[in-house]
Amino acid sequence: MSGVRLLAAATTPALRRAVFAGDDDDLDEGGLRAALALCDPDGPADLGGRGDVWVCAPSQAALQTARALGHDDPVVDKALADPAFGTWSGLGLGDVAGRDPEGLQAWLTDPGAAPHGGESLAAVRQRAGAWLDTQREERTVAIAHPVVVRAALTHALGLPDAAVWQLDVAPLSLIRLTHRTSRWHVSFPPAG
Repeated sequence: MSGVRLLAAATTPALRRAVFAGDDDDLDEGGLRAALALCDPDGPADLGGRGDVWVCAPSQAALQTARALGHDDPVVDKALADPAFGTWSGLGLGDVAGRDPEGLQAWLTDPGAAPHGGESLAAVRQRAGAWLDTQREERTVAIAHPVVVRAALTHALGLPDAAVWQLDVAPLSLIRLTHRTSRWHVSFPPAG
């Protein structure tokens, strides 16, 4: 059966500190250990089956998560890239709240807002959703930043853009999607 498994990349120092980071943040020690723990002693984690294509965002965190799971050469797809944060890149949430409280409020409440000169959440949802729709007949495991997974899931469920903030996706969360009867279906794997 075709389907997409969305896997949120493991933790990075920037993610733990709530920093608007770019694509070059490495996994932290805890994130790497958690990703390695998903692997069976006899091989890669059972996140996908035979024939699955592994795809990841062009970020160090996504690439390192894939490698920790035993997939050294995933397909890199820019559609799964972390959001562009413009002038907020490298700043912590507290720093942005102090320097640009109106901009931060707009970004958190209006998915079309991009006060930082980067990418709006609506734009992230659009590109992640467009990518997801190209995967309808594929068997894919995709690794991306948690906010990109949230955006893709918002699209799959047909929720409004603002719903991206209503979905919590922790690092290494796995969401399984299948496309049938002209829509996406979400399944939740049993606890292991």
